Amino acid sequence: MEEKDRRGTVVPSQRPRSPRVPVEFALEVTGTTPTGKPFHVSAQAVKISRGGATIILDVEVPVESIVSLMPPFGSKLDAEVNGAWTDEIDGSKRIGVKLLAADGWFAE
Repeated sequence: MEEKDRRGTVVPSQRPRSPRVPVEFALEVTGTTPTGKPFHVSAQAVKISRGGATIILDVEVPVESIVSLMPPFGSKLDAEVNGAWTDEIDGSKRIGVKLLAADGWFAE
């Protein structure tokens, strides 16, 4: 999908490629902190799409890191962190991830 700015120049769309669904389920996340220390934490998925998710967790995770997600259903999923921020309203740490399996949440 293309969008144009005020001058008519084509700019990349900021819209997600697939719809985001609000959810609330616990999952385990493992990976490495910015200092190189491995972590394993309980986290909360708050939005998912076919190929990604927004997750609340208690550690800082660098963008472009590979993390493993273990939802309460299915099996372990590897994902790349494509965004990391602190929510301005509640101060929680959040990451956006892109699932690496082609089938996303439905991978076996």
